Amino acid sequence: MSTIKDVAKAMNISIATVSRALDGYDDVAAETRQRVIETAQKMGYSPNRAARQLRRQKAETVGFILPANAQRFDEPFFMEFISGLGDALSEQNFDLLVANAKTEEMERSLYERWINSRKVDGIVLNRIQKQDWRVQYLTNANMLFTALGKSQDGVEYPHIRIDGAQGYVELVQHLLANGFSRMAFIGGHENLINHIDRLHWFQSALEKFGIPVDSKMCPSADMTSTGGYIVAGQLLALPAPPNAILCVNDETAFGVLHAAHEHRLIIGREIAIAGFDGVQDAIHTEYPITTLKIPVSNVARQLVYMLLAMINGKPLAERQVKIEPKLIITESTGG
Repeated sequence: MSTIKDVAKAMNISIATVSRALDGYDDVAAETRQRVIETAQKMGYSPNRAARQLRRQKAETVGFILPANAQRFDEPFFMEFISGLGDALSEQNFDLLVANAKTEEMERSLYERWINSRKVDGIVLNRIQKQDWRVQYLTNANMLFTALGKSQDGVEYPHIRIDGAQGYVELVQHLLANGFSRMAFIGGHENLINHIDRLHWFQSALEKFGIPVDSKMCPSADMTSTGGYIVAGQLLALPAPPNAILCVNDETAFGVLHAAHEHRLIIGREIAIAGFDGVQDAIHTEYPITTLKIPVSNVARQLVYMLLAMINGKPLAERQVKIEPKLIITESTGG
């Protein structure tokens, strides 16, 4: 087994240069770093990661905790999001530490443990709340983080923001053109930015087309298919039920689809159903679901790149990134 000394001798450079090249330091020219990596691989040298972490005083790990207001790891959105995090980190020789919190108390304990033990160099947040204790806690603890979503508590931090205002205008216009005018919206937890923003975009789109907003047609669920199924059943049992149901996410829409089937409604003709996020499962249901699609995996990757730049002390080109979803029309809305 070759050593770092053997690699340095073979290349006629110093051991320090080989070490810094393998550790990814910027003071080694890119061409030299690549030659060092190739030579080390040919000679069968594998750096001692524990020693490298000690030298760099980094855990080379990024954390993600499934928030207490989420339900399961196997939700399509989180599967795609975590996959994007893992892919981006593995490319940079970082690990992803993932945990699940059943309650907010467990969630707080996990963050505290990770920070106090220096298990992670940074954290990615999701399902941001209007007033988000995680944002406050991580800021006060000087822990680097990025997030999908921006809280409304006045704290500035690097994030990606989804702007679906125009997408909802296009969706409502499409529904009206297909004869669906009694529209309902099933939201999520009322403190979530996802719920607040998407409900606002829905209501603004209705107002743009002169449609009165009926608060009874805007109930909340828990962003799961079960929640969507239950609330859709309640909407469809109204004396004047909606003929179009827009959902805060695709997972909710899956439950609405099931409820519509039970009511023997013809999807896309007697009722329209639409989601948000554009997860892969949305195109593999019996009726592919119209959705406002965001590139979930790529969003996760971009959050990682932003976080790693901060971890490595590099300036961020943008601290606030805006992404507009793309309307994907299918037969669930008469497409």
